Amino acid sequence: MPSLHKEIHFESDIVAHLTANGWLEGDASKYNRELALYTDDVIGWIQDTQPKAWDKLKATHSGATEMTLLARLTQVLDKDGSLAVLRRGFKDVSSGNIEMCQFKPAQLINPEVLDRYSKVRCRVVRQVRYSLSNENSIDLVFFINGIPVATAELKTDFTQTIDDAKNQYRYDRSPKDPASKREEPLLAFKRRALVHFAASTDEVWMATELRGKDTFFLPFNLGNEGGAGNPANPFGYRTSYWWERTLDRGAWLNIIGRFVHLAREEKRNAEGKKQIKEKLIFPRFHQWEGVTKLLAAAKQEKAGHKYLIQHSAGSGKTNSIAWLAHQLSNLHDDTDSKIFSSVIVITDRTVLDQQLQDAIFQFEHKQGVVCRVTNEGVKSAQLAQALKDNVPIIIVTIQTFPFVLEAIQRETSLKDRTYAIIADEAHSSQTGAAAKNLKKVLTAAQIEEGEELSSEDLLIAEMSARPQPNSLSYFAFTATPKSKTLELFGRVPDASLPASDTNLPEAFHVYSMRQAIEEGFILDVLLNYTPYKLAFKLAHNGKDYDSDTVDQSDAMISLMQWVRLHPYNISQKVQVIVEHFKAHVAWRLNGQAKAMVVTSSRKEAVRYKQAIDKYIKSQGYQSLGTLVAFSGEVVDGESGPGEFTEANMNPGLKGRDLREAFDTDEFQILLVANKYQTGFDQPKLVSMYVDKKLAGVAAVQTLSRLNRTMPGKDQTFVIDFVNDPEEIKAAFQPYFETAELADVSDPNLIHDLQSKLDASRIYTAEEVEGLVAAYFKGRQGDMQAKVAPAVDRYRVQFSVVV
Repeated sequence: MPSLHKEIHFESDIVAHLTANGWLEGDASKYNRELALYTDDVIGWIQDTQPKAWDKLKATHSGATEMTLLARLTQVLDKDGSLAVLRRGFKDVSSGNIEMCQFKPAQLINPEVLDRYSKVRCRVVRQVRYSLSNENSIDLVFFINGIPVATAELKTDFTQTIDDAKNQYRYDRSPKDPASKREEPLLAFKRRALVHFAASTDEVWMATELRGKDTFFLPFNLGNEGGAGNPANPFGYRTSYWWERTLDRGAWLNIIGRFVHLAREEKRNAEGKKQIKEKLIFPRFHQWEGVTKLLAAAKQEKAGHKYLIQHSAGSGKTNSIAWLAHQLSNLHDDTDSKIFSSVIVITDRTVLDQQLQDAIFQFEHKQGVVCRVTNEGVKSAQLAQALKDNVPIIIVTIQTFPFVLEAIQRETSLKDRTYAIIADEAHSSQTGAAAKNLKKVLTAAQIEEGEELSSEDLLIAEMSARPQPNSLSYFAFTATPKSKTLELFGRVPDASLPASDTNLPEAFHVYSMRQAIEEGFILDVLLNYTPYKLAFKLAHNGKDYDSDTVDQSDAMISLMQWVRLHPYNISQKVQVIVEHFKAHVAWRLNGQAKAMVVTSSRKEAVRYKQAIDKYIKSQGYQSLGTLVAFSGEVVDGESGPGEFTEANMNPGLKGRDLREAFDTDEFQILLVANKYQTGFDQPKLVSMYVDKKLAGVAAVQTLSRLNRTMPGKDQTFVIDFVNDPEEIKAAFQPYFETAELADVSDPNLIHDLQSKLDASRIYTAEEVEGLVAAYFKGRQGDMQAKVAPAVDRYRVQFSVVV
């Protein structure tokens, strides 16, 4: 068996599993290259499930029924795309609407619908030659009722890597043939295949649009011990979850029916004309797994439970919340009773309601499913009416959420109803109705400084303030759960025992910060974290910073070199900030890079703003604008008479929202005091200057303002005037899931020479014998299982060395 290590056996194992679990295997010769359809299944599905429509077609197109039908279907697919056709079908003048799929219904009371669902043809076809212009073949193509919905290029890591699979799509699977310039409908965006998988025995990645060398792949991996990649599988391939779980017939139909959607974003081009940019959204693995596990638990447990979802920044929480909200609103138990009367979403994401409405319209093709309640003047009556009407999804802010609980308790007609409450990482000021209970859990200093409130704080306060009825289920999304949040919403590993030091509450589902960093969705803000004392020591040839012994005259001579400036007071720290920003940051992102200065109080923010503006003016620096953010009014005699507010200290705003103004080229530096340190997503932020004591969750949330990615942004800078770097590192460690970042696995490392491996004890004699036995047994999956422990040892040892 000299070829057992080749990808043909990998391909065979995948197909064998699928066909043993409800899939059909097709014949590549029956694939119609011109129409990009498996025509036998198109015709068979319609004949099996819609015989009356088929009879009408035959009566109208006698002798040319199939050809006419396929031509019409192809026309609609090319115009509307496969997703729309699978969900809504297509119209033909002679037969009316023809359905092309039946997804599993939320209720199981209609036997005809269930019969149609059982007849859906999920088919996998190997080595599909898809083009009329060449003889290229794709390893696997997946069809639903003859319509292709996914493709896959496979590689076995015995011979190639995941990058080879990605590059095959980038350079050899063009949606338009380079020679004939003919469009390939199978590969054209949204027309047929919705997703393209690059799959190896080690990893799986996906792309929803092929753009040649610019094709962008997203990871579709389990995660490995809190990081990227996939764990060793003692029973076979590391990537077997892909076909065993996500390509499971029921799961796959659910993904196509209730997850995939076409997002549309309206933008204006350079000439000011509106342009609609479309993007297919396919769930990443952690999104699909998290949502499906939450739904399964809610279905089994019914109302009255709490779920904590710890998903890092970069996890795609907006989509995850949208999918969860929609599917919770249709969730029924085994007796076909609806579990939740309404789903209430607490969020400050202004895009979420429109995104939900757009996605749900694609899923169900109906309006009125989502109601957003934000208006202070009418919110009480509007909320009560929405709850009485059982509006499926109600979106509220932190400020309007207390009215929800009051209405549920006050209105007799609502007391017997059940509700799912999804809490996004929303943030708000201390004004409004939410503040009453929230201030009970804040310190006097936090209230005085106007610290922003989060939905996490709100839930903790509300649950502390009143007994929680069993009619409410809470689903809390947060990247950095506080201890109290874990205590209230976490689940102990052993439910039969109380929480203890050996049975600590933990999140229901986790997508860690480390995995997000390693997968490239956020940046590691600690890589260029520099305490000022260290910077001073580096600049002064190893001399330690000591405020009692620093030669002030030497520091002033080095005024233009930021690291030589002793932070004696705010004005000198301002010099450090501005000079560092100009030298190391301002030119990045094509001159669009921005910075945040974190101050310890509102009064300090006022003084910083005055000092930084004065310094910029004294140096004659052009194109360096600043903004300051804080709540309420500040009275500070040393800064000047009267009250200082955001409005009078930011005359350049000219009535604009501060976030929107900071996004423009007018402003580069934002000074903050207990504002925008959480929930502020500005990917142009590259540097941060910290002059505030930070600890625990606050440290992680504040520094994480820098971690958003954008093209050209490959590193960040933190200059910290006051904090201990070991304390900052300790604050981050619980959210990385591993104490040391050095133990990162690299799936593409080249094996060293055999003698070095032997000396390093990478593998054992028993494992070698097991691999040989697996080889002669004739199953590649067994070979993968036997070699996996040695691979893991190799990766660990290599990471330690480097």
